Amino acid sequence: MKKFAVAAALLSAAVATTPALAADGGEARVEVRGGYITGSGFDDATLGVAGGYDFDLGSTAFGGAEIAGDKVLIDGAKVQFSAGGRAGAKIGVNGKLYANAGYTFGQIDDPYVGAGYQHKLGQNLYGKVEYRHQFLGNNVNDFDTFAVGLGLAF
Repeated sequence: MKKFAVAAALLSAAVATTPALAADGGEARVEVRGGYITGSGFDDATLGVAGGYDFDLGSTAFGGAEIAGDKVLIDGAKVQFSAGGRAGAKIGVNGKLYANAGYTFGQIDDPYVGAGYQHKLGQNLYGKVEYRHQFLGNNVNDFDTFAVGLGLAF
């Protein structure tokens, strides 16, 4: 419960500061995503939502933060929450190539690393693909998630 309270506080802070940050050339975003998880006894689909903010670090780079909730679509699995950061390069006018890392908590309390690509599909609409490797520290095999997402940036 303590971890959920920390995540809720982080989300509240991010939402409260987003309008002020948007004026400084950054970009807030929300998305839905789905994918496939494999390893450590899992081989199932996932579905989730995420929100974040990317800060401009010049004309070719960015860094950002993200919080998310994802569910493995099997009976008994609970929603997993995560908080992390990402950094990467702007590819042309519409693309962002990035590496990410963070921590997942809920039924699983362990770190992850990954990489992805996000591409603008219109003024505010974007699509993305992402890979994450989840480290499990309890003598269980790690697992991998492959996801696609559709979101709005503002």
